Amino acid sequence: QVQLVESGGGLVQAGGSLRLSCAASGSIFGIISMGWYRQAPGKQRELVAGITRSSGTKYADSVKDRFTISRDDAKNTVYLQMNSLKPEDTGVYYCNKVPTPYDYWGQGTQVTVSS
Repeated sequence: QVQLVESGGGLVQAGGSLRLSCAASGSIFGIISMGWYRQAPGKQRELVAGITRSSGTKYADSVKDRFTISRDDAKNTVYLQMNSLKPEDTGVYYCNKVPTPYDYWGQGTQVTVSS
């Protein structure tokens, strides 16, 4: 069974930066597309960034030009560099497969952006 472990969240002031990491188990990591999802308080989980096996990327409009997703297949890890953070970026961030996530979700990592 795949395991996903997110880390790197924290409390940051608006305008600040954070880098999230997601370590995934399993030998298929290099052949699947991965993404970062977030769940804001009281809202449904949404996909904010995705990266294909060939490192093609796509972003939600709300994070475009501020977030950068990348992957290191040798380390089975996907990253999310978040710059110019806004209070509305607050939420729990998860990584998972895209476009159809696994049923299993990691514990996520909390990102809180203060104004």
